[in-house]
Amino acid sequence: MSLALYLRSEGLPAQRHAARSRDGILTAAATLIPGVVLLDLDLGRDPDGAVIDGTTLIAGLCRTGWRVVVLSATDDEARIGKALAAGALACVPKTAALPVLTTTVRRAMQGVNVMHPGRRQYLIDRYREQQAQARAIGRRLDSLTKRERRVLDRLARGHRAQAIATDCHVALATIRTQIRAVLHKLEVTSQLEAVALLHEYQRLAESG
Repeated sequence: MSLALYLRSEGLPAQRHAARSRDGILTAAATLIPGVVLLDLDLGRDPDGAVIDGTTLIAGLCRTGWRVVVLSATDDEARIGKALAAGALACVPKTAALPVLTTTVRRAMQGVNVMHPGRRQYLIDRYREQQAQARAIGRRLDSLTKRERRVLDRLARGHRAQAIATDCHVALATIRTQIRAVLHKLEVTSQLEAVALLHEYQRLAESG
């Protein structure tokens, strides 16, 4: 039984909208009388292959009067916090029992709290902490010169100093000097740590 069919059997006027594009979802929502929307955070890809991230829809839906309840399989606390910070009322796991989901929808329709305030704030704080961490790493990466950043990017792709020197047509000593500068500016002690920091920044940037 589909979720929409179950909710209708419980007396809720539910309908399903297939996610084909971010703009398509917002346009369709704008043609309806605002109510409660159950939103997955992982909505697949649009016709161009771009990922449709549900967190990017929440602010737009809220501006048009929708009450957003996230229904997702994610256990990423910072990502859930991002959805809540954008205006979602609550996040319900996809594994939740259907009666729990029905109760959540009814409470959202009534305009009462659907999530414990303490839990909600904790998740929002986790998101903000992640964003602060990303900004801190970003400032260190921004301190690198263009040449140093290219060297770091090549190290991240598994290239050794000699290979980088050969590709860049410079002396090995020059590359080693640049690597030392990268380690100093990133406040790490090894190339492995530098590469790990870059990967962590990329992960945080993608999730933020």
